[in-house]
Amino acid sequence: MMTRRIFDHGNNKRNEKKLDRKTLTKSFHRWFWGALTCFSQEHMQTFGYMASMLPILRKLYPKHDDQVKAIHAYTAFFNTNPMLGTVIVGITASMEQARANGKEIDGETINDMRAGLMGPIAGIGDSLIDGTLIPILLGISLGMSTGGSPVGAIFYIIAWVLIAYFGQRFLYFRGYRFGDQAVSFLVGKQGAAVRRAIGTVGSMVVGGVLASWVNVTTSLKLHGADGKVFLNLQAKLDSIFPGLLTVIVTLFCWWLMTKKHVSAIWTMLILVVISLLGVIVGFFNPGLSY
Repeated sequence: MMTRRIFDHGNNKRNEKKLDRKTLTKSFHRWFWGALTCFSQEHMQTFGYMASMLPILRKLYPKHDDQVKAIHAYTAFFNTNPMLGTVIVGITASMEQARANGKEIDGETINDMRAGLMGPIAGIGDSLIDGTLIPILLGISLGMSTGGSPVGAIFYIIAWVLIAYFGQRFLYFRGYRFGDQAVSFLVGKQGAAVRRAIGTVGSMVVGGVLASWVNVTTSLKLHGADGKVFLNLQAKLDSIFPGLLTVIVTLFCWWLMTKKHVSAIWTMLILVVISLLGVIVGFFNPGLSY
């Protein structure tokens, strides 16, 4: 009887469906290149997600009817940070493999997992990637572009492509390998500590970029009856608080985007209007000759 059980267990192992690395790589590439395929406000990344899962479903379900049945789990709305969200696609591949092997996992379970993770991963990814990593790379690139050198732009393009590709590839296969455990680090206490540390470094870099590349000054001067300047506003401000106008403009932009939830595009348009009005009244001097 014991021999029979061991023999049956061996058969189950041999009949177990397993995703090969070629299929997983194909799925990852579809997500990497097409996460925003057919992007719209209604579907967001839904179709990009479905495209990345097609190689997985074709491998696990040879019959067309089974593929059609399985794909319905991925028709629900999906949207997250495209880079860090790669780990969710890897986890899904692992869960789909378990479902194909008869585990107690259905389409609703997969959808619950996706819906539960896409929000936290989006928040983490937007803060780490858009709010920290990209400003750090841009700060380094700006420093390398001093004097109009193209080295900074070339560095940014190469560095971003390499980090984006190999970073997402690592997350995808780590998600497939460890399943739900792959995101425990990102949403756990250790992940929170790492995010705070990276956020601090990112804030320091942004502050350094601000101090080095943003310079707001005024050209306002008041003349006496004899035509001599009796008040040079910029010189007076520099003697009291050097860079005061730069700080005011920075805090104004922060207030608009953080407190009033004004988009970056509208914030830039507001700055353009303020600049034009400032030039008209003589508060700013663009240094142009006509």
